[in-house]
Amino acid sequence: MELNGRPVSTGELASLALYGYGHFTTMLVDGLRVRGLQWHMDRLHRDCHALFGTDLDLPRVRELARRSAREHPSPSVVRVTVFDPQMDLGRPGSRARPQILVTTRPAPDPAVPPPPVRLGTRLYARDTPQIKSTAMFGALRQRRSAQLDGFDDALFSGVDGRISEGPTWNIGFLDGEGVAWPQAPSLPGITARLVDHAADSLGVPVRTRPIAHAACTRMGGAFVTNAATGVRTVSSVDGVQLPQSGLVRKLAAAYTSIPGDPL
Repeated sequence: MELNGRPVSTGELASLALYGYGHFTTMLVDGLRVRGLQWHMDRLHRDCHALFGTDLDLPRVRELARRSAREHPSPSVVRVTVFDPQMDLGRPGSRARPQILVTTRPAPDPAVPPPPVRLGTRLYARDTPQIKSTAMFGALRQRRSAQLDGFDDALFSGVDGRISEGPTWNIGFLDGEGVAWPQAPSLPGITARLVDHAADSLGVPVRTRPIAHAACTRMGGAFVTNAATGVRTVSSVDGVQLPQSGLVRKLAAAYTSIPGDPL
């Protein structure tokens, strides 16, 4: 864990730990390459302006992420977090000086597909879901609730009954015509965008449409996407088994074959 390229102190992490005001992106780095790298940089640029009203030094971000990735076995999961160590709780409108925190952890073994995930729906919508915020309390509380009820993870549903996303992933459904993404407030995931390209390479139609909670268990299959695990099959929603479609495996393989960009 490094702040601006040097070991970070406990005191420097205090504002992030106490207030949770910041944003981040998580990248799977394999051979110093990242799928959708420019989209990760675009996200950091956009969210830095939204939260801090200032530009972010993106070449510096890439340099620090690359350095961290070199020091760890490949593939690795590199997270870039942007926050202001000097943020004042009483005066958050003061001039911000966002800094770059880079953390790295081992990536899941790419030779071992992640097991299918069992989802339990929860009535929940994240604050400003379009920003990849470090404020994870609400989402993790829903994940914990779902796991205590015997599921692997939580699937969010809004007050209008529409499915949206999960705590750290997007969800796609197979609706008989192709891939259907839920039309609801959610974080626009980079892995989901890459899956769109994978689907296009397979000639599979992709669209976004409202998906009601009551209808999601009647779909021809479902999968979740994020940078660390790629494409992961959904085995059930609220205890109702979903078909295990071979198309999900094809999408996962096509996603994996997308070349990464040099970090």
